[in-house]
Amino acid sequence: MKDLGQGGAGRQHRRHRILRPTPNTCAMPTTIAFLRAINVGGRFLKMATLQAHFETLGCTGVRTYINSGNVIFETRARSLPRLAQTLEDGLEPLLGFRSEVFLRTPAQLQQIAQRATAHRAAVPPEGEVNVAFLSAPLNEAHTAALDTLKTTLDDFACEGSEVYWLCRGRQSDSKFSNASFERRLQQRATFRRQRMLAGLAATL
Repeated sequence: MKDLGQGGAGRQHRRHRILRPTPNTCAMPTTIAFLRAINVGGRFLKMATLQAHFETLGCTGVRTYINSGNVIFETRARSLPRLAQTLEDGLEPLLGFRSEVFLRTPAQLQQIAQRATAHRAAVPPEGEVNVAFLSAPLNEAHTAALDTLKTTLDDFACEGSEVYWLCRGRQSDSKFSNASFERRLQQRATFRRQRMLAGLAATL
């Protein structure tokens, strides 16, 4: 009888079945979408409708955060710029207008929220910090244009693809607006408050 416990020609090889993860069992990356011009200017969209539409576009695990167009979802897409364009194309028939979509990963959002909180500590209690989300970092021309919007009340900090608006008093006393920002920089953007971003980051 051959010794099956030793090596050599007499060894029996067992074939082990390798369980490869299927698409349904793979954990998909979480992505956060910030939509521009949602529920402002007389336009109103229920977040349940927005959530359902994201699902029809192939996103899973979809949920929204408050009613200003903030969507958390999972996706297999690897290119965020391409995904943003796909979402914009898919949302346009639902919204009736083009809403730019700005995508961030959870790690990016955590960093943005931390930076915004740090900036908040530098403004008076009556002040506020808002974050403008952009599709790409500002170039020198954009930064120069942004400098022209600075006042004794309004200051700005550029970090990555975000601009932090530091309002050192009540926002109602400031002449700065989203429209003036986009017009001066010729860039589309969407703004979110520091407190909202901190709350959203805490849910991830």
